[in-house]
Amino acid sequence: MLKLRHSRESGNLGRHFWVPAFAGMTILAGCATTSRQSAEPQGPVEVQILAINDFHGNLEPPKLTVPAADGAVPAGGVAYLASALKQLRTANSVTVAAGDLIGATPISSALFLDEPSIKALSMAGLELASVGNHEFDKGAAELLRMQKGGCEKFTNRKPCAVEPFAGAGFGYLAANVQRADGTTLLPGTAIKEVGGLKIGFIGMTLKETSTLVSPSGVAGLTFADEVATANSLIPGLKAAGANSIVLLIHQGASITGRYDDPACPGLAGDIMPIMARLDPAIQLVVSGHTHNAYICRVPVPGGGSRLLTSAGRYGTLVTDIRLTFDRPGGSLTGDKGEFVIVQGEAIQSARLTAPLVQSHKVYPADPEVASLVARYREAAAGAANRPIGRLGGSLLKGLDNTESQAAGFIADGQLFVASDPARGNADFGLMNNGGARTDLMPEADGTVRFGQIFAMQPFANNVVTKSYTGAEIKAVLEQQFSSGTNSAARPNLLTPSNNFHFSYDRSRHAGQRIVAMTLNGKPVDPAKTYRVTINNFLASGGDNFTLLAVGRDPVDGGLDLDATEAYLATNPAAPALGRLTDLTPKDWVPPAS
Repeated sequence: MLKLRHSRESGNLGRHFWVPAFAGMTILAGCATTSRQSAEPQGPVEVQILAINDFHGNLEPPKLTVPAADGAVPAGGVAYLASALKQLRTANSVTVAAGDLIGATPISSALFLDEPSIKALSMAGLELASVGNHEFDKGAAELLRMQKGGCEKFTNRKPCAVEPFAGAGFGYLAANVQRADGTTLLPGTAIKEVGGLKIGFIGMTLKETSTLVSPSGVAGLTFADEVATANSLIPGLKAAGANSIVLLIHQGASITGRYDDPACPGLAGDIMPIMARLDPAIQLVVSGHTHNAYICRVPVPGGGSRLLTSAGRYGTLVTDIRLTFDRPGGSLTGDKGEFVIVQGEAIQSARLTAPLVQSHKVYPADPEVASLVARYREAAAGAANRPIGRLGGSLLKGLDNTESQAAGFIADGQLFVASDPARGNADFGLMNNGGARTDLMPEADGTVRFGQIFAMQPFANNVVTKSYTGAEIKAVLEQQFSSGTNSAARPNLLTPSNNFHFSYDRSRHAGQRIVAMTLNGKPVDPAKTYRVTINNFLASGGDNFTLLAVGRDPVDGGLDLDATEAYLATNPAAPALGRLTDLTPKDWVPPAS
């Protein structure tokens, strides 16, 4: 078993006393693993926290490798993850996750509304998870079904298509997701009793979640500031007797070195300002969202430090965290974290470009979880393997701040369908780059199968066509560089269909960055009305494109996946880049944020 250790054996984090009173908090049922004794136990006790994040429904090995000292390790697969977690657990252990367990998932999970992923993680012993932005992909009502179970239909797909769904065997936490009356959508905190100690947990998603999902799915919900929410919950957890408090948060960071470098070079990201303002009573932060892996020691306001961890993505890593407490008293005196690579017996001989690790710990598949995965793989196989057309080249996803070939192809397909007067009478299409989730590589003869386009656009959005003036279209495109988290330094670009082009200059002032727009080779008229086809996520203002929500005369053109399939049936060529022209001077330096 390959592990990297980050440790502190003496701490100056401050003593937390037991307080008998408790009021005003929602606490999930604790899992007591020890009985009360008449005399307080003596000597130190170690509590284990096993953590994952950003699983994204990867029931099967995701064809990723994890670098190790002696080669590349093929990793992942929920049956092996379950086995690894069960083998790693100590007597005083809690298994947690930091969001995005579902949403943007492979077909064997997504086709069945991610029910198998929830089942598999429950079988693997997951106990607590913060919600992430992708937990809201199908709306708040469907998320509540994921927690509580049942077969009520909230989406275009049929729930319980393979077997009954009992809901999650773990508790979702959503401390900063508030209804209009001030209550939280799901509990915000939980206490687990392990080793005679009480560990308090706060779980939340990033405050920008409402801009990353369809606004209609989170209507009536507010995503509050992460720091203000977490700090406000500390008194209640202390009153309930928590010896230590752990934050599970779906926001994250990155480092410039290898994931297993304990120095964490170049540690940066949106979670760092959050870390700087968190109360020192929060002694461990388990994070996610960025899909990066790290175990870093971060200074605490007023002195000392705490661990910030993330286990990367797709169940390829587990973070094994150990917290040491004194007894009697229950103060944290030490902490350490190390990575465990989830290498399964059936993937150790995968074809790799790097040498395969021979000495690495290999986990057998958990038989019950493997059986679950096999049932859903078989159920999805017919749909996934169905050929739907040929494509003359590969589609590359690209980055959110560059033109995306995959997003352009999706926009072309939506225009292909929505140009029909009965389905929208669209003039052109726009596609958010983040909605194209993967590259698409046809087979040698160009064949594309349904499972490939499903992986590329797994959200089951509808195609919507609306009317906008040319001036409104320009204002929408300006929001790529100035709206919410979209900025000139970190733009969030839209890729248009092949008949629309625009140029931009990020060095210009806000509102003046779109230099030119053309449709079918002619300049866009500010006063003329145009019909624009987009997905319903964008149509309701998603990705900070709030001005798209004001479009008029909407017409529904059906599922976005159906549009892509219909377009592929024409055996189109892969689109060339060049729909966007970046005129920003090469020597331009983005202003400091």
